[in-house]
Amino acid sequence: MILLLFRALWGTLRGDESPEEGLNRWKSVVRAQFPEVTHLSAHDLAAWQADTNRPQPILLDVRTAPEFRVSRLAGARQIDPDASVAQVRKQLGTHDVPLVVYCSVGWRSSAMAKRLSQAGLTNVVNLEGSIFGWANEDRPLECDTGSTHQVHPYNKTFGKLLKPGRRADP
Repeated sequence: MILLLFRALWGTLRGDESPEEGLNRWKSVVRAQFPEVTHLSAHDLAAWQADTNRPQPILLDVRTAPEFRVSRLAGARQIDPDASVAQVRKQLGTHDVPLVVYCSVGWRSSAMAKRLSQAGLTNVVNLEGSIFGWANEDRPLECDTGSTHQVHPYNKTFGKLLKPGRRADP
């Protein structure tokens, strides 16, 4: 597992590829590791949110509270990455709404999407590239004080997958 993760980040670590190239490589790794999870692009999520004729998804941010405080997608609810399915269900209060889960790059959110789907929730998708992909496409983010352009980098290595100017101080 560690080797798989290291290989996914190797070009970014060496400085051979752009944040977009590195994130695209990472998306491939996440898809390969979680083939049973449905993935949704940032473009498709934005189109879904703009479609007033379609039931809107609940956005679940599967990052830690410190990451969530720095930035998030508008209206997202924070769920601890290690939360049980019972804890998620309790926070949701319903099972009939579509869920879009995201984290930094898609690993933690794909793991959560898999757990939720295995527990019987039927309309769960992972935001491909997660908040890093969303931010790198210059899509809107919010924080407690309003809008923001910066994202918690998770750590120094993964922060290289964010465009310059998008990385907040951890």
